[in-house]
Amino acid sequence: MAGRVQPVLAGVVTALVGFASSFTVVLAGLRAVGATERQAASGLLVLCVASGLCAAWLGLRHRLPLSVAWSTPGAALLVATGPVPGGWPVAVGAFLVSGALIVAAGLFPALGRAVAAIPKPVAGAMLAGVLLPLCTAPVRALVEVPALAAPVVLSWLLLHRFARRWAVPGALVVAVVAIALTAPAGGTGGLRPVVEVTAPQWSLSALVGLALPLFLVTMAAQNVPGTALLVGYGYRPPLGSVLRTTGLATLATAPAGGHAVNLAAISAALAAGPDAHPDPDRRWIASVTAGAGLALLGLGAGAVTTLVGWAPPVLIEAVAGLALLGALATALTSALAEPEAREAAVVTLVVTASGVSLVGIGGAFWGLIAGCLMLLLFRSRSRRPADTPATVPTPREEEARR
Repeated sequence: MAGRVQPVLAGVVTALVGFASSFTVVLAGLRAVGATERQAASGLLVLCVASGLCAAWLGLRHRLPLSVAWSTPGAALLVATGPVPGGWPVAVGAFLVSGALIVAAGLFPALGRAVAAIPKPVAGAMLAGVLLPLCTAPVRALVEVPALAAPVVLSWLLLHRFARRWAVPGALVVAVVAIALTAPAGGTGGLRPVVEVTAPQWSLSALVGLALPLFLVTMAAQNVPGTALLVGYGYRPPLGSVLRTTGLATLATAPAGGHAVNLAAISAALAAGPDAHPDPDRRWIASVTAGAGLALLGLGAGAVTTLVGWAPPVLIEAVAGLALLGALATALTSALAEPEAREAAVVTLVVTASGVSLVGIGGAFWGLIAGCLMLLLFRSRSRRPADTPATVPTPREEEARR
């Protein structure tokens, strides 16, 4: 009995931590690109249900702890992108295109390898640039709403010191209490689960500025690290099957507001590690349980969205920023790990974090382009032939040496 209870409990913890630590990022991202409160609640609901079903299906099929979640870095990208020309329907169209690209990566391994071939410093810097504006939200919240933000940040600090796994959920609980104490009377009409479908529209600027960066961020910051984590625990994950399944789930949920479903990278260790079960062949039970738990938590999307709607936006962004500080640290470490690529990485980070929009295309795409160009420039300079005139001493120099 104990052998069965342990992975089930690990799965419950995985679902709770995965949901509580980043659902605020999802809501902030969907609202940033034009979703109403009902549309954001719909997006959160379908993401939870689709992620849960995918985790259960993949775990039962492959008997591996394949945890599935929404793309937290992708949601942060939505925050960084902001309003899309054409509004919410165009954003939904971009979600569909991103989902189609994920399916294509599962069908054609060469596409997945091409994404993985993006230089790590540039990919890490692009992700860091996407996360940086949101990670500054706790500082802004302490200045703008100190009475609400200070208890949240303080609880996060204390739990991060003594119970790190529960730091973000604990800060979220404090934020919920603060919001409830200051919420207006009544206004509970949006507590029921809601699914609101939007007909998609497309524009070239949204395809280049949102769909492509969303695909790249989801692959580079979720699917690739999630695969590496599983390999580190001794598993051989079927990446093609995972990409096809999560890509189809993204396509199915996009009209209802789901921006991206993918392999979990942050919470996956809770289900795949030894704490889930001493026997690696039994840990898939944890990921299946986590999927079921996440799907059930999604039924409360309407309630949490209504609660979030009562709070100052900067407070919700502050909780999201606290949840992403670890991801920002990892991205910066990856970006600056190679000395010869640091200039290119810094250029990528600065352009991405600037939030500039050129011809309707957001900063994430231009940051990626600028970083790759810088990398090519410096590599071409470092590969200058050894027999160029600049390296051949003149007769006068030879005489001076003597």
